[in-house]
Amino acid sequence: MSGPLTVELPTSSGAVSSEVDAPNSTSTSTESRQRQGSVSSAASTPSSSGAGSSGMERQTSVGSHPGSPMSPLSPDPVHDLPPELLQAGWRKFWSRREGRPYYFNKVTNESLWEAPTLAMLHDPMTDPLGINMDEANGGPVPVAQDKRLSRPSTEINPLATVMKRRASNELCVGSPLKKAQLNYKPFWNFDIPTNAIIKERAPLHLPPPHPEIELFRSSLVMKLRHLYKELCQQRENIEAPLDSFNRWLLERKVIDKGKDPVLPSDCSPELSQSLVHEIMNDIPVKLVKPKFSADARKQLYRYAEAAKKMIESRTASPEGRKVVKWNVEDTFKWLRKRHNASYDDYLERLTHLKRQCEPHLYDAAEDSVKGIVSKVYKLSAENAQKIQERTWELFKEHNITEGNPLPEPTNTRLTYCYAVQLSIPSPRLPVVERVLENEVAQLRYKSETLKMNQEHFWKMEQLYGLNCRDDPRFDNFLARVWCLLKRYQSYFGSNPNEGKGNQGALTPSLMECLHRVFGVTFECFASPFNCYFRQYCSAFPDTDGFFGSRGPFLDFYPTSGSFEANPPFSDELMEAMVDHMESLLTESNEPLSFIVFIPDWRDPPTEALIRLESSKFMRKSFVYPPFEHEYRHGFQHLPAAKAEMSSKAVFGTLAVFLQNEAGFKRWTPTPEKIRELVLASKPKDPISTPSPPS
Repeated sequence: MSGPLTVELPTSSGAVSSEVDAPNSTSTSTESRQRQGSVSSAASTPSSSGAGSSGMERQTSVGSHPGSPMSPLSPDPVHDLPPELLQAGWRKFWSRREGRPYYFNKVTNESLWEAPTLAMLHDPMTDPLGINMDEANGGPVPVAQDKRLSRPSTEINPLATVMKRRASNELCVGSPLKKAQLNYKPFWNFDIPTNAIIKERAPLHLPPPHPEIELFRSSLVMKLRHLYKELCQQRENIEAPLDSFNRWLLERKVIDKGKDPVLPSDCSPELSQSLVHEIMNDIPVKLVKPKFSADARKQLYRYAEAAKKMIESRTASPEGRKVVKWNVEDTFKWLRKRHNASYDDYLERLTHLKRQCEPHLYDAAEDSVKGIVSKVYKLSAENAQKIQERTWELFKEHNITEGNPLPEPTNTRLTYCYAVQLSIPSPRLPVVERVLENEVAQLRYKSETLKMNQEHFWKMEQLYGLNCRDDPRFDNFLARVWCLLKRYQSYFGSNPNEGKGNQGALTPSLMECLHRVFGVTFECFASPFNCYFRQYCSAFPDTDGFFGSRGPFLDFYPTSGSFEANPPFSDELMEAMVDHMESLLTESNEPLSFIVFIPDWRDPPTEALIRLESSKFMRKSFVYPPFEHEYRHGFQHLPAAKAEMSSKAVFGTLAVFLQNEAGFKRWTPTPEKIRELVLASKPKDPISTPSPPS
């Protein structure tokens, strides 16, 4: 084993300088970050840019790096004040959230909504309370009759002129709630620093998100979803298998090399065999597990009738046509004789009929089903090209061109993992309206209004303040949150609960236990909405990077750290995850650990499950029994999920520890520690147990 790990921290000119300090930092309020970002711009004058520059000033310098370019700046009004006020430390800034200027004193840390007057000047060193202010400056103490405190058309309380600037959330129009009064316990912990070590990497060459592009992309994705459903109905006379389009997107993105973050456009092979099998499995009719004998009898009759109709209307071999017709007629005779057969008899007969007919029905429908899948992929690639063209047309209007990617660092250095940086600058984004009402945040762009829970909106503010490098004043915050919501809506679909079954998040109590017992500080599969730590991997680096994402897990190469992985339920993605983890564990001699949670599906077992249990890096595995543990709602950020934030799992969950030697020594899964994980996963509140899926 090699010697101790040496982490060389990049200098302040690197793209990750401020992120390296993250392990020793704590989260601060968004309001404080906005003010600090503004103060740093004022402190960058020649008189204050010495060795004592603040941490926020260093973050600003990072923003100017090619990896995280700053937006074009408007004329700076900071120093547009009388020289006496400037000398006393006063600066003027613009509050985008409140839509009006405010004034900040970098000497006394005082902030006002109204402009300070010369009568308010005093020496904070000899008179910190301003008791002698009026005598020293010859100015009167403000009183209610002072005409300077009123505007021609507005009656103002004179005391408001010397009042501290209130928190912006208290002034939010349309919201009766204040942030401090929210009655919820945060289900995340952004104070936990990362222990994930990576090699320094170049910024990604991707265009930043823009509301106009997300609207266009969403319309094309929704049209493609609708076309897929129509093709299944018209050609095969079946409903498109539930969530099959979402699983197709997940499976394609494992191999896709195209430029669009959602729609696959450069896959090899182009034909998705998994989607073909999903459609074929519902031909000639979709089968569900019946509850009663009458339901089983009815389903057997429907399958036999549909098989006969299909084999007569399709091109099939004489032998196949003969086998299907004979088995169907035999089933009809059996049904006429056995009016009161048992539940098990009906199921046994259905299984036999399907086994006999399925190969011949598959041959008859194969070409048609493959045609559906091929057409969906072809249109997806065409739509991806349209989105690229529209993107660069819009960006060129802002004098932003695609350019060339930045080269990878020649002398790669080890550093703590940092959020994704983009090499293409962002234009000034359009205005997005925000209304907070009844604990729901509503974001409106043009005619499109997107909603999320108010606590998740504050969560986005925290993540943005901790990770965004090109927008210290939050000018683009609302637009980027809108893009984030729109992207995930397009990805999972807009119908109620569509995409919900692809992934459930682990509960906060289990995440806390993973961190406390096994040193876990990083999630391999998460999103800004459901992450527990502030460092995580997610599907979309362009929208999610501003909120802390380190990019897709399959493109993430840590050399050390303790990780949790709860992947979406896609067989292809889970298999690729195991390959990637084993490759990382093979290449690193530093402590590296992955704790993987996947469904315990063994009828038949998935390929990922088999490979996890047989991996040479597998140190421990155990199963959470069905109904004895719970998952958090996959769409927990939506108002509709408020009533059922957590639910018991109807299937078992397999937990597997993949660790190299150093990782096993540091985070050994002892029986006592495993017992703590099991206890942490048990439901804390009485939750109604859902019935098993039919």
